[in-house]
Amino acid sequence: MTPTRIIALLLLAFLPRASSAADQKSAPDAAPRPNIVVFFADDLGYSDLGCYGSEIATPNIDRLADQGVRFRQFYNNGRCCPSRASILTGRYPAQVGVGAMIDGYAKWIRDAAARPSYDDHLSAATPTIAELLRNAGYRTMMSGKWHLGDRPAEWPVQRGFDRSFALIPGAMNYYGGESDGPRAPMVLDGETFVPPHDGFYSTDAFTDRAIEFLKEAKTKQQPFFLYLPYNAPHWPLQADADEIAAYDGVYDKGWQKSRHRRRRQMINLGLIPETNLMSQMDRGNARAWDRMPDDVRDEWARRMEIYAAQVTRMDRNIGRVLAQLDAMGASDNTLVIFLSDNGGAAEDPHRGKPDAVLGSRDSFWGYGRPWATVSNTPWRRHKISMYEGGISTPAVVRWPAATPDDANGKIVDGPAHIMDLVPTFLDLAGAQPTAAQREQLEGRNIADMFRGESAPADRTICWEHEGNRAIRQGNWKLVELPDSPNGWELYDIATDRGEHYNLAAERPEVARKLAEEYNRWAERCGVIPWPEIRAKRKDK
Repeated sequence: MTPTRIIALLLLAFLPRASSAADQKSAPDAAPRPNIVVFFADDLGYSDLGCYGSEIATPNIDRLADQGVRFRQFYNNGRCCPSRASILTGRYPAQVGVGAMIDGYAKWIRDAAARPSYDDHLSAATPTIAELLRNAGYRTMMSGKWHLGDRPAEWPVQRGFDRSFALIPGAMNYYGGESDGPRAPMVLDGETFVPPHDGFYSTDAFTDRAIEFLKEAKTKQQPFFLYLPYNAPHWPLQADADEIAAYDGVYDKGWQKSRHRRRRQMINLGLIPETNLMSQMDRGNARAWDRMPDDVRDEWARRMEIYAAQVTRMDRNIGRVLAQLDAMGASDNTLVIFLSDNGGAAEDPHRGKPDAVLGSRDSFWGYGRPWATVSNTPWRRHKISMYEGGISTPAVVRWPAATPDDANGKIVDGPAHIMDLVPTFLDLAGAQPTAAQREQLEGRNIADMFRGESAPADRTICWEHEGNRAIRQGNWKLVELPDSPNGWELYDIATDRGEHYNLAAERPEVARKLAEEYNRWAERCGVIPWPEIRAKRKDK
């Protein structure tokens, strides 16, 4: 070896070495990055879980709450597509093309808006959490409802998921019947999947695939991200007869008594104070239970029995996934979160065969506005509305490796939003998005809340969907229904989360300030005022 070569090698030996991402991952003192599992229910209301005051049996989710934390003030975007857009991107829906629903019936809204913020699919310009985590070395998997784009280029397999089994549109027959319209009902990775006629139930099928994907992930030397957005308990009401029978008679006394029973249990659990008033049922839908004929009452009670059976079946399937994590030895360092895309749905479809047994594969009903109000106890209104009943739902987090023992079973306070999950997951995963990608994120890191720490209310969150709009800043909330003659309503969420006392006339300066802040947000995000959209429809 020449003297020059020897000197060069000696110099290299003493130069500081840049550490690669692989070096950082393998460093002996580096904390292992968590696996992440997201259970995402569809149309499940604030009080629909046992750990949130319900009579519905949800032992597996309740166990997560006992071993982790529950959120008192967790928010979504009030409807399917907008919430799914935010949970996957960490941004407001209109910022990623989902200013309206992507379905055919909302085409007139998109046409009237004529802006990129109102498209028929999730924007490809913003990366999903799956794309960002995959770039960071995660195995990414999805099994469940997509509802963010119908064309093959918009399917989960093209948006960062290594494996995916997905319901593409917004609803389906739980037993595998035909989907509405010419869209692919289900896909397995990049191929259309046709459910078998017999032995299929969507909640079970999504879980079967999720467990299959987890078993595959066990063979990989990388952390994993599993997104499991069930279509339950979204309509249609469909469940097996023996599961419905478990709730026989539970709802025979009607919706008002069910609401009061739930409210009392929520007080006992410490979720709401004794002073929290029950919201009124929507006008025109507060039918007196005792004045209805027996057969009408029986049918209404049956609807809620089926809904409850769907929730319990989902919970049982969540238990199967948790058991698989245990079998893999992965539970301790797996961050598990359960949440819902919006509150209970007042939508009430009546399709299917006229003579079909309610709850069977040939029926296609919803549970209706009165039961949706029960689901959202004690809050006001329901899915699509920006009152608390539409946008505030349960959130349960378990992460044994990071949550102190004294935080187990704790209820954390302070507002959090579904768009907070992306920045939180990225930070916990040690992911390094570009500066531009990081700056796009609207959510904030709420990892401390996962560990049992409450957060201050000093943040601003905005909402808009089909003219339903709201802004919360601190404990003030401004909210408006579309085409409302009353205009903006102002509530103090700290003392009146049930939204009973409109303070807009008493505190006009607060209402004006919040309205101005909302308008700036809407302009920044590409949200078009609803009257402008409605006017264009009338012109046609």
